[in-house]
Amino acid sequence: MHKLRSLNKYLYKYRFRLVIGIFFIALSNGFGVFSPQVVRHAVDIITTEISYNQFFQGTALEPDFIKHFGKTILLFGLIVVLLAIFRGLFLFFMRQTIIVMSRLIEYDQKNEIYDHYQKLDLDFYKRNNTGDLMSRITEDVSRVRMYTGPAIMYTINLLILFVMVIFTMIRVNPELTLYTILPLPVLGLSIFYVNGIIERKSEAIQRQLSFLTTISQESFSGIRVIKSYVQERFMNTYFSKECEQYKNKTLDLARVEAVYFPIIFLLVGLSTVLTIFIGGLQVIEGKITTGNIAEFVIYINMLTWPIASVGWVMALVQRAVASQKRIDEFLNVQPKISSPNVSAPEIKGRVEFENVFFTYPNTGIQALKNISFKVNPGQRVAVIGRTGSGKSSLGQLLVRMYDPESGSVLIDGTDIREINLFELRTQIGYVSQDVFLFSDSVFNNIAFGIDNEDVDSTNIKEAATYASVDRDILDLPEQYETMVGERGVTLSGGQKQRISIARALVKDPKIVVFDDCLSAVDAQTEIQILGYLNEFLKDRTTIIITHRIFSLFNFDTIIVLDDGQIIEQGNHDTLMQRQGAYYDLYEKQQIAEKVVAG
Repeated sequence: MHKLRSLNKYLYKYRFRLVIGIFFIALSNGFGVFSPQVVRHAVDIITTEISYNQFFQGTALEPDFIKHFGKTILLFGLIVVLLAIFRGLFLFFMRQTIIVMSRLIEYDQKNEIYDHYQKLDLDFYKRNNTGDLMSRITEDVSRVRMYTGPAIMYTINLLILFVMVIFTMIRVNPELTLYTILPLPVLGLSIFYVNGIIERKSEAIQRQLSFLTTISQESFSGIRVIKSYVQERFMNTYFSKECEQYKNKTLDLARVEAVYFPIIFLLVGLSTVLTIFIGGLQVIEGKITTGNIAEFVIYINMLTWPIASVGWVMALVQRAVASQKRIDEFLNVQPKISSPNVSAPEIKGRVEFENVFFTYPNTGIQALKNISFKVNPGQRVAVIGRTGSGKSSLGQLLVRMYDPESGSVLIDGTDIREINLFELRTQIGYVSQDVFLFSDSVFNNIAFGIDNEDVDSTNIKEAATYASVDRDILDLPEQYETMVGERGVTLSGGQKQRISIARALVKDPKIVVFDDCLSAVDAQTEIQILGYLNEFLKDRTTIIITHRIFSLFNFDTIIVLDDGQIIEQGNHDTLMQRQGAYYDLYEKQQIAEKVVAG
């Protein structure tokens, strides 16, 4: 149970609901325990009345006796019905407090996990599957809710009912009570033995379920690849095989849980037989009445479901333990990128890299080696290099997706690790080469990076114009309100790139970073975009990461990377005069463009 301690904060938060729920449980059980006592009196009176009936048979008082007898039975029947109504009413209130409490805890826990997910860095997401993340926030939280709701409710109900019933039974006859509860310790030992087995099997089931969720998520996201390579049959077979493992593990757990109920009902049946046998002997000896036997049998049946639910409740608890353990594994992960709680001044746009070394933590690949350069406010810098040279790593360090292994990244002379992360990213427009659009309208996708109160249709359309995507949007069925589908599946690659550019521009950033963001557009559209961007990027610090050379842009500095190191640095004319790597790249690009044009 120590693995469920992290839930205590929620139970404390909703302690008033829990206390009131316990109060309602006590009231409902109080009415329930009182009902067998009424039955006892009714059986004793009926037994007595039946024995008196022989004295009134054939006499003038017989009709009055029968009438009185009927009224007595009706009175006791009404009392039992009334007690049942009150018990049912408080059972309803009990569920409305404790079960609703569990739903509120589920709501809070899902929000806590989702909020924690948002704070974790990119390295965490590269090490963990999306399906596993989804499984922990859905299936695992649901299983924990079964502990904070039904498991707690039935456990408290069993304890209160057990105490009330046993106390009442002892008051009637301690000896008969002892025989009645004699089989119960066997039940406790059985539960103790099976608990460990259930916990291990529950953890294995949850791991397999997370794996199934991952397979499903990847299959649906990559459905184009699956269909293109005609791998539907293979994926079906693969998924069916994993489902078969999940089924077998679930059935294995069900077999273990199935042991509870036969044992429980056997022991309850044994208690009933002992009650009738021992009670009958004591009735003969005059120690108790016939009504006491009926009362004890009802008490045993009252305990049947709570005792029978012990196995089910323990299974819920063990599943919750396994699920909460998985949830805590992620909640205990601390983000490597932490934000200082300070207010940052408005960024002017000076960027400096000082002796920066960077190695990706998830792969161990050293991406940057001793990188140093400066960009003054309003300047334009191109970072050029072949694939794998470390270009994208510069952009990711600038927006603090990662922190450098050593060295410093400074903005306006301040290390970005000392700048509030929210304010830093708010003032930087970053267009990643991995374009991602949400399943929402084009308008909302462009407005994604700004607060709701700052959303203005004029600014959205202006940003779309600068990104040269406004005409494409107007050609869509519902223009800016057109839904783009999951990951922008209804748009072309070039349209998605330009919408992502508009998303960065609408923030009115002081620093703009483009990471190979024009790879999916044709030459004519590229010229059009660069023409619009020339106007927008005036007086803004701009860093363009690319493997191509944009001759339409007048860059203040061009940085050539190779194997994570700066091998050349300067403006276009200087680098052309050196006739080094940049010169070779430029010449090859010119030849390729002439071939395409010819």
